[in-house]
Parts: sequence; structure tokens; C-alpha cells
Amino acid sequence: MPGKAGDRHRQGQSGPSGGKAVPPRPAKAVSKKRDEDVSTEAGEGVDEWILSKTLVKPPDQLELTEAELKEEFTRILTANNPHAPQNIVRYSFKERAYKPINYVDQMAIHFSLNGNMIPKDSDEGRRQSSRLSIAAEKAPVETSAVTSEEAEIKDEENTGDIQATEKEEAEELGTAEVAEAAEAEEPPPPRVKEQKLANQFNFIERASRTLNNPMQERACQSEPTPCKNFSATANQWKIYDAYVEELQKMERSKEKEKSRVQVAKSEEVKKNGRKSTSLESQSDDITKISKAAKIMERMVNQNTFDDITQDFKYFEDASDEYRDQQGTLLPLWKFQCDKTKRLAVTAICWNPKYKDLFAAGCGSYDFTKQGQGMLLLYTMKNPSFPEYVFSSESGIMCLDFHSDHPYLLAVGFYDGNVAIYSLKKATSQPSYKSSAKSGKHTEPVWQVKWQKDDVDNNLNFFSVSSDGRIVSWTLVKNELVHTDVIKLSVEGTTMQGPEELQLQTFGSGTSFDFHKKIDYLFLVGTEEGKIYKCSKCYSSQFLDVFEAHHMAVDSVSWNPYHLKVFISCSSDWTVKIWDHTIKTPMFVYDLNSAVGDVAWSPYSSTVFAAVTIDGKAHVFDLSINKYEALCTQLVVAKKKNKTTHIQFNPVYPIVIVGDERGHVISLKLSPNLRRIPKEKKGQEVKKGPEVEIAKLEKLLNLVREPESKAGK
Repeated sequence: MPGKAGDRHRQGQSGPSGGKAVPPRPAKAVSKKRDEDVSTEAGEGVDEWILSKTLVKPPDQLELTEAELKEEFTRILTANNPHAPQNIVRYSFKERAYKPINYVDQMAIHFSLNGNMIPKDSDEGRRQSSRLSIAAEKAPVETSAVTSEEAEIKDEENTGDIQATEKEEAEELGTAEVAEAAEAEEPPPPRVKEQKLANQFNFIERASRTLNNPMQERACQSEPTPCKNFSATANQWKIYDAYVEELQKMERSKEKEKSRVQVAKSEEVKKNGRKSTSLESQSDDITKISKAAKIMERMVNQNTFDDITQDFKYFEDASDEYRDQQGTLLPLWKFQCDKTKRLAVTAICWNPKYKDLFAAGCGSYDFTKQGQGMLLLYTMKNPSFPEYVFSSESGIMCLDFHSDHPYLLAVGFYDGNVAIYSLKKATSQPSYKSSAKSGKHTEPVWQVKWQKDDVDNNLNFFSVSSDGRIVSWTLVKNELVHTDVIKLSVEGTTMQGPEELQLQTFGSGTSFDFHKKIDYLFLVGTEEGKIYKCSKCYSSQFLDVFEAHHMAVDSVSWNPYHLKVFISCSSDWTVKIWDHTIKTPMFVYDLNSAVGDVAWSPYSSTVFAAVTIDGKAHVFDLSINKYEALCTQLVVAKKKNKTTHIQFNPVYPIVIVGDERGHVISLKLSPNLRRIPKEKKGQEVKKGPEVEIAKLEKLLNLVREPESKAGK
């Protein structure tokens, strides 16, 4: 306090010596003396440290134990706002329900100040800048006036003599020279520097925080289409009135058409020159529109059948792990057309270039229900409608794509003709067709197969028919030229003709297949149940005859990997696997129903599939089970319907099955039906044709060994 300080100052000035100041006593000595006085008042024998640690407790303080006192309470500081609501709910138009919002704004604003910045180019900015510039001009003039007065006082004595001499010289010189000198001596006006405008608010942003924008959801709700309820009673007079009104409308329309025709005839002469150009431009526009429309149609179909597309691409049946090597077929798309409801699928073939495209031939196996036929080409990109539709006068029995020219399609008909369709041409008629003059078959053609080009690089294909002829058709100068390769003569079946003539009967060919490596070797199945091994080089003799089945051989096919093995199926309920060097079958399977078709898989030498007329599909894998099928599944549900043909896709793990109602059903193979055998530990997994050949050869050796031992 000021009073104490004054007393101390007085004590320092006064003293016994009069002039010297007495130094003050140290504070430590005073404190020690006080402590001694306290100790003497409290009593002797009491220590100082006990008195310093006495605690003063308030009366309402809680009494806690040592464990409770030692317990630590942690507090975590977060950036969340405790007053922010956590239960905000918004309506979601997408899910049509109220849903809580996960994101809540946690920022709390404690202070905000709105500024009023003015642009320089505005009127108010120009006014403020002009005011500041005027104030800046006045300030330096006042300061310079003070300094100039002091300079004038100092320089008055020095400049007195100089002014006197200048007056004498000015009198001698003319008034004009004095004026020029005076103008020269005047100093230039001082330049005023522009001052920068200071920040009026002195705003400094010390920190910034980026805010996460809240998620927003946009939705639109379309108005419902207007609906109206209509009800009326149909009486005889109302029906009569409706027919009368319809007839009157038709008469009026005919009168309008007559007047239009008369006007059009008069205008035709004027527009003849413009017609050709308009038609050409119209055709170009139609092609552009058709291409865009096809792409849009495929996109719409892909969205419509999105669940099937996802299953085809990604679905794998996980339950196969618990089925003990059994498998299933997952139904995918069902290809159908209204024009083929009363026709049966008589042939199926995949395109060798476009793996999603396949052709289906429609006709009838019943000779009492013969009529028109249909050739349809479907793609898995558009299962709702075929890509190409061709109609024929006779039912189609077989077809085959050319491997090098995938746009060429060979077709065999029920009336014995063969034809070639070209997908490049827009016409519905075949590009080339046989006739009675060109040597067509006299009975239905059951199978056609393309072969390699001949020596002159002409396209050729083979056909087999019930008339016992196997014919080679060559395309020479836009004509089909036929050559009989072999006639299926049956031994010991000569008939007694008129005038004691011996007539030889011929076998009826139902199917055939050419060897994958040996060009001249091929197999022919007949209605009598025999299989003939033939050669292109011999037209009158067979290389071998197999007593294969008791009924007609519906299909025969070489194995795509093993050169000696082929498979056959028949209406006698059996499927048999053969080695063409041995006359007895290697494997025989009884399917309890007539077998319509059999096909080898393209990915394994031991997997094949067959269909029976009871609507079931059977899939075998000899490397896993040599005695039973891994999958036997009902494909067609209706009792009156039958399955006719089956084919594997060359790339994708699916099969297609045709039935007697004109439908083609696609099915996906489960993982157990396309399993690759696992190699032992330490061995590399090998793939390729050599591995497949060795796998089938190992199975054949198990069958051959008992026979070789019995021979010995």
C-alpha cells in the first residue's frame, strides 16, 4: 500500500548519523522470530511439521476409503456437441419409410460478426478512396511548413547579399528574361503517394475446419396414371348398333381412300424424280434405327431377366459340397416363339464364332403331321425373340454351321432336299437348294455335316437319309452338285421281284459323324440298329459293322479327345460307349426310356449328357462314377411333352435342351458336373488334350484287362 511505502522511505532518510540510510532488516529473520513466538505460545515439545499439515475439512465433506480415493476417473474431450440432437428422422422416398440420419452437424458457433466489404469499383468505394487521398495530401503540407520556417531564419543572412546583386542584374536584363528565369526557378508540384486502404475490421482467421457435407438423397415420385371404371351391359340391340357403326366407318374410310388415290396419281408424275433419292435415304435411316433398336432391346431384356443373367454369370451351387459327387442343373432362359408352338425342335447347333448364338430347326417327327418348318437363331443376349427367322415349305430335320464361314448354315428337310442359308442376306429364302434334277434324297434327311473344302477350294457338306444314300454336296458355280459316296446295302435282304429278278434292299441311315483327325473315316447309324464304319475311298464296302442296338440308332458321335472312342444312343433305352477297334461296347447304360440324343462335353473326355423322351436329362462323368449318372433331372414338366435334343456350349458351362413344343431350355451345370480331378500333393495341375486322353485311356484299360486275361 502507499502508506507503508512512505513510512519505509522516511526511515531510510532519517537516522542517528543524520546523512546515512539504515538498511532494512531481512524478512527471514522476522519470520523466524514469529515462528519462535508461536511455538512458545502453543507449548513446548510440539514439532513444526505437525502444525503445517493440519487439514481443515468442511462439515458436509464425504468420507471416502483409500480405494475410492485412489480410483481414477478419466475424461475424454471430444469435438462432439453434447447439445446436438441424435434422433433426427427423415422420410426416404426410395425405401418409402422414415429412417434415422446417421450424420449430425456437431459444430457450435460461439461468435459471428458480419462484415461490410465494399468493392473498389463501386460508387461508395470511389468516394471513400477520394476522401482518403484528400486527407493524405493535407498531412505532408503542414509538417513541411514547420521545417521551412527554421530553414528561412538560418538562410536570411547568407542570402541578403545575393538578393542585392540579383536586383541589379534584373534591372539590366529585360523584363522578358526576368520572367523566364522566374518560371525556371519555380519547383515542380510534389507527388502525392497513394496510400493503401487499411483493414477497418482487423479480421484475422486463426483456424479453419473443413465440414463434411451431409449425404443428400434425391427422389422423384411420378403421378399415377389415371384410371377409370367402365361397366356396361351387352344387349342384342347394342351389339347390332356397334356393328352398324363399324360398317359406316369402313364405308367412310373407303371413300376417303378413293379421293386420296386420285390426288396421289396426279402428284406421282411430279415426284417421280424425287422417289429414288427418298427411298435410298429412307433405307439408310431404317438400318441405323434398326441397329439402335436392337441394342436397346437387348438392354431392356437384360434388365428384365437380370436375376437369370446374374445366375448365369456368377451363381455357383454351394450345396454340391454336401451331395457326395452328385450335381444339379439350374434352369436359366427359356427360348420360345409363337410361330413354333405346334412344331418340335428337331435340331440344335451352336455357332462356332459367336458363342452366345445357336440355331434351332423346327419340324415334326410324325409323318402324319407334316407341314411347314421354321429355322430360328437365338442369342442369350435376347431370350425373348429370335435374331433370325426363316420359314420353309417342309419341316427341318437337321442343320450344321460351317466352322470357317459361321454365316453359312446347311439344312436338311423332311422332303429330302438340302439347302444352304446365308445370314448375310436379308431374304428368307435359302441361297442354294437342291431339287429333283440335282439328285435330292427321296426320303427325309436326318443329318448334315460340313467337311473341309475339296481340291478346287469348293465348299462341300455330307448328308444321310432314310433312302440309304450318303451324298456329298459341292457348291460349284452357285449350284449344288451331288456325288453318292456310299449306299447302305443290307446283306442277306434280297427280295424276289417280278420275272424272278433279285432286288437288293438298302438300309436306312439315321445319323453319322466324321472322325476329328482321320478325314476319310466316318460312322453311320441305321434304323436296323447297326453302326457302319465307312471310308470315303470305298463306295461299295464297309470297313466294319457293329451290331450296336436293337432299335434305330438316334445319334452317334466321336469323342473330341480320344481318337478310338465313340458313343451311340438308341430308342432301345441304352447309351453305349465303343472302341472302334473292338466290336463289343466298353460301357452300357440303361436309362429306362427311349434316348433321343447324346452329346460329349467340350471340356472333358469323360463327361457326356443324354436326354430321354420322358422329359429327363442325364449327365455322366466316367472319371467319377462309371455306373450311374451324376445328375438325372426332369427338364420338361408337362406329360405330353418330350425332350428331343441336347448340346453343350463350347465355352460356357451350360447345355440347351429342345422339346416337342418348340421350346429350347438352357441349363447351367453345377460345379460337381464340371469338376477337374485334383492332383496329389507336390504335383502340378496339368490341363490339355493329352491329360484328357490319358484319363479316358485309363478307364478303358480297366475294361480291357479282364478280356485280355480271359483270352490268355
